[in-house]
Amino acid sequence: MANCENEVPPLPRHTFRDFLSREQNDVKVQVDFFVKENSFKERMQIYCIKNQRSSLRVRVFYLSLKILSCILYISRVLTDSSKDQHKCLGCEYKNYTFLDINWASIIWVERNPSLWAAQVSVAVICLFIRILLTYLRYKGNIWQQVLQISFILEMIDTVPFVIGIFYSPLRNLFIPVFLNCWLAKRALENLINDLHRAIHRTQSAMFNQLLILISTIVCLVFTFICGVEHLQRAGTKLTVFDSFYFCIVTFSTVGFGDVLPDVWPSKLLVVIMIFVALIVLPIQFEELAYLWMERQKSGGDYSKQRAETERHVVLCVSSVKIELLMDFLNEFYAHPILQEHYVIILCPAEQDAAVRRVLRIPMWSHRVIYLQGSALKDQDLVRAKLDNAEACFILTCRCEADRNAADHQTILRAWAVKDFAPSCTLFVQILKPENKIHVKFADHIVCEEEFKYAMLALNCICPATSTFITLLVHTSQGLEGQHSPEDWHRIYGKCSGNEVYSIVLKESVFFSEYEGKSFPLASFNAYNKYGICLIGVCPDDTKNILLNPGPQHIMKPLDVCFYISLTKEENSCFKTERPQPPTSSAITSMGTMAIDMQQINIPSSLGPSLSTETNISETRKPNMVPVLELPDSPSFLTGNLFSDQSKSPYQSCTGDGYIKGYPPDLPYIGSSPVLCHLRKEKTPKCCMQLEKFLSKTCNHKDEEDTKAYGLKNKLIIVSAETTGNGLYNFILPLRASYRPENELCPIVLLLEQKPDAEFLETVCWFPMIYYLLGSIDSLDDLLRCGVSFAANMVVVDKESTMTAKEDYMADAKTIVNVQTLFRLFSGLNIITELTHPANMRFMQFNVKDCHSLAFSKLEKKEREKGSNLSFIFRLPFAAGRVFSIGMLDTLLYQCFVKDYMITITRLLLGLETTPKSGFLCSMSITEENLWIETYGRLYEILSATVGDVPIGIYRTESQTSEPPETPQSQMSDKVSVFEEGKDQEEQQLDIQTQSLRRRSIQWASNLLGPWHAERDAERLSQQRGVLLSCSERQELTELVKKRMKNLGLSTRGFDANYNQSSHSYALINPSPDTILELNDIVYIIRKDPVSLKLNDTDNIKNSKSGDSLIREKNKKNHL
Repeated sequence: MANCENEVPPLPRHTFRDFLSREQNDVKVQVDFFVKENSFKERMQIYCIKNQRSSLRVRVFYLSLKILSCILYISRVLTDSSKDQHKCLGCEYKNYTFLDINWASIIWVERNPSLWAAQVSVAVICLFIRILLTYLRYKGNIWQQVLQISFILEMIDTVPFVIGIFYSPLRNLFIPVFLNCWLAKRALENLINDLHRAIHRTQSAMFNQLLILISTIVCLVFTFICGVEHLQRAGTKLTVFDSFYFCIVTFSTVGFGDVLPDVWPSKLLVVIMIFVALIVLPIQFEELAYLWMERQKSGGDYSKQRAETERHVVLCVSSVKIELLMDFLNEFYAHPILQEHYVIILCPAEQDAAVRRVLRIPMWSHRVIYLQGSALKDQDLVRAKLDNAEACFILTCRCEADRNAADHQTILRAWAVKDFAPSCTLFVQILKPENKIHVKFADHIVCEEEFKYAMLALNCICPATSTFITLLVHTSQGLEGQHSPEDWHRIYGKCSGNEVYSIVLKESVFFSEYEGKSFPLASFNAYNKYGICLIGVCPDDTKNILLNPGPQHIMKPLDVCFYISLTKEENSCFKTERPQPPTSSAITSMGTMAIDMQQINIPSSLGPSLSTETNISETRKPNMVPVLELPDSPSFLTGNLFSDQSKSPYQSCTGDGYIKGYPPDLPYIGSSPVLCHLRKEKTPKCCMQLEKFLSKTCNHKDEEDTKAYGLKNKLIIVSAETTGNGLYNFILPLRASYRPENELCPIVLLLEQKPDAEFLETVCWFPMIYYLLGSIDSLDDLLRCGVSFAANMVVVDKESTMTAKEDYMADAKTIVNVQTLFRLFSGLNIITELTHPANMRFMQFNVKDCHSLAFSKLEKKEREKGSNLSFIFRLPFAAGRVFSIGMLDTLLYQCFVKDYMITITRLLLGLETTPKSGFLCSMSITEENLWIETYGRLYEILSATVGDVPIGIYRTESQTSEPPETPQSQMSDKVSVFEEGKDQEEQQLDIQTQSLRRRSIQWASNLLGPWHAERDAERLSQQRGVLLSCSERQELTELVKKRMKNLGLSTRGFDANYNQSSHSYALINPSPDTILELNDIVYIIRKDPVSLKLNDTDNIKNSKSGDSLIREKNKKNHL
């Protein structure tokens, strides 16, 4: 029984035919939603209040009625009779004298019947609209609606007219219709609000407040005029114009006194209106001033009309620093084609006083607009008119404590900008390389840590690479230092004006004649003829930029040529000179032409050691060696000019156990694959710890690494706070496959924190990579990591010290530590990264160095002249020993005009490789190479034999005759420097160095002011200073040696190198007549060795024959 109750009845079965018949027979019902809103009241609310457009029509109609009522009132006043007896309609005259005032003239007025009919019609319609709106807004409290001022004024102005319809004697009753101006003011405010709501305009507070102020003043004046005019009917009558005149004179506090109210009601009204004006107007002005100040802070808007007729770019930053702003503006507006562009700065922070002061300078005030807003808000992007902008620059604040958080903010800004304006060209600056993947859609990206570490790494093998790249990406005319008496200032300043430009070969005067020729041939002939340096091409078929593709590349008409010059070809003026006699060169002798680019006077001889042309537009007669004819594949190698190249670059495995390949473990997504020297097996983690390696507790040492400092090359030490993906980009250029194996230097990472396992797993495939936990603050840690035997010490700015209460104090710790290193190990090449470029003046600081003080004054003079490169004459920067990543911001700015600059810079730094593209390296000029004599000859030999392209020189010049050996000799040398009448030419020293030293000291002494009267005292101080410095060096040397002995380190080979008084600088694309000097380092773009397939035996034979042939021709040419 229970089972029967629990049984479920079977479901009814339906066939497909039943479903079809049901669909045909079913009745469809239409459902209306929101039925309650279809009542009469709801429909009226929708039409009169809720609906934007219909309510706008109602308010316009109501405003028109109020203005019409005021016009009718003025018409009634102008047509009023001048009789003294006023009475109600159809009644006898009565005298209503009270308090010495006949009130009959105030209570009763004369109205024209037609005018009365018009006023009644307007009043009835206004009353109906007011009652209807009150009914629609009624929500249960009737007194809240009735007691409103607008409702009371409406009743006063309309109800008497309605009563007059039924009771005719009241038709002449005075009604203060002029009070409708206040209702018109309220209607106008509501109208503007509805209008803004209809057109979706939200930034209207300033306009609304200005409208309220103007309407309030108009209503006060109108009420004053009408009130005084009507009350004066009981006394001396005034016309409307007289009342207006009296009103203006009273409100302006002038008070002539020629028009006066003579009855007390008028006087009382004047007092009341003055009190009202003193209360209402200041409040309105205060609101307007507040909104104006807020608008000044937010920056207002960039109008749509201007955006459609003008060209502008948008700069999005989280905070605007004065240095960043000036770097951007100076670099952006340095290009002539951008002079008419506007810069819209979109920043969420309020502009500080320094930025506000700069933006008020006439040079920037009319073309730089500051908007306070966020790139994440569409309304702020609309204000900046980003959809009409030509480009958007998104910069990251590098002073943030958390650099990843700063990158995340930049990523969101980039996403927001791309979502709002997909067609806008996007330039993004990012800090961490692992965050690049999120902004790969951007048109141009600059990763700070990638470029920073690559520059620091190349500084170790190519001195002053950071200086070279920094000068190359800055826009300058080469005018810096041209008024300096120092020769090297003038040539260095002129060469700093060189930049990279591009042009299509068939459209070029420089390169069109080399169509069908090889790249090295075109590069040398363009340099020999025009003084420009062709460094790369972009073939039309590949669209990849190739640096020095080598002799295999044949120049084609559609190739884009990239060259280094003082100015681009379009801005050059060509002057044809007398052609030279024909030679037997395989390259056709073409008439030498000069480019009139800058009228910069350079002395024809900068001493016997450096010779340049007097003016680039003057006659140049380079003494060139005939260029040998090049076959399709290069067959000449100058073995004495380069390092060991006997090993084929195509061998995958070398004798030292290294192979060439791509790193198996990439540290982050988006890192460019670069062919590198790798170990066959990854290094064990214990072998990478320098402490275990030195203490011989590790059993994995190779045969060649039996001694800590017995390696082939000197160490490169990197002092960093933590490991990161940026350090990978430091190692990458130093282990690139195109670097000779015998030049690979051991790299020691001095880290304050233990490295991550992921980082060690990445770098363990590279040879000779070690790390040591320690700090640059500790002398023991420095000695244990081998600083006394290192060639280069790289000091990376710490992220934890990048933020400080005072901005420029962020580098304080780094500067002091480097100064300590400089004094302890004066022979060590210390390469430092700073946060702020202005702090470079403190590097290797010496208050008694007259040269540094003179250069400081020169920098100030260049800054006063408006130079963007005033810092280039600082000796540490010129020598490439200090670098600030902020100097590289101009790379991103230049890409707006030169979209190829980032790619070329990455290729030069080795951050990415392209097949058939060359790489940056250097060669040193030894005594065996001095027979080449000039830079032009070196250019010819390199391009003709091995197909390399030189692009600059790194030169070191001594400021003293010879290094001091004893305290007495140095003291006597110092004294002779400051003796005015001594003839230095009598000394048996090098004449060139002495003349340079004499001019430097004379120029420095002139800048330092008169010192003849204090010569004796200064001589004594110099003697005392020399003795103290020598004793101080000895004490420091002994201190270092004692610490080394205590640590169990050998002091053999360590000696205190006296700090030589010398300076170094980089010359970009010097003239062909520049004389090569001993120890000059030449920057070279060498062709890609991987793309060449040469026969080793042919290389050796061709090298010998080519070298001998060149020597013979040079001897003939010299004779």
